Amino acid sequence: MTDLDALRFPIGPFQPRTGLTADERETLITEIEHLPADLRFVIAGLTDEQLDTPYRPEGWTVRQVVHHLPDSHVQSYIRYKWAMTEDNPAIKTYDEARWAELEEARTAPVELSLDFLHALHARWVVFLRNLTDKDFRRTLQHPEMGSVTLEVNLQLYAWHGKHHLAHITGLAQREGW
Repeated sequence: MTDLDALRFPIGPFQPRTGLTADERETLITEIEHLPADLRFVIAGLTDEQLDTPYRPEGWTVRQVVHHLPDSHVQSYIRYKWAMTEDNPAIKTYDEARWAELEEARTAPVELSLDFLHALHARWVVFLRNLTDKDFRRTLQHPEMGSVTLEVNLQLYAWHGKHHLAHITGLAQREGW
């Protein structure tokens, strides 16, 4: 792994597993539940200058990462709803890089996304904790990843939150914040 790859994937690339136990899924749900508070904690006290610092060369700023998380996680929440109400629904992706370059993602106060993420995750966790083993085997059709189970999607979004937290904490450590 190159230095740039290490900055890009500070916890390593996503590697899904199959056949998780209920306890393992609950651990992932708890990680999703804690992400909003963990994110709020790691950016507490950062100045606008620090929020506008890229976490790696040619990477997003901390502010863009904060705004990206609810953009991405609301997509996942909706995908769960589709997968629970339709048979193997085809889902639409979004151009996250272009979304991150929109004016509000580059300049809006992070508090907006922190509040949004908190409310979204509170609702999402209630939803996730009501799924059965059988429900987690339901699938959605991702244009890039193919058929994805809700169990794999759960792992992906628990990883996703930790991945972006590590971007921010890694930057803060390197900068001595």
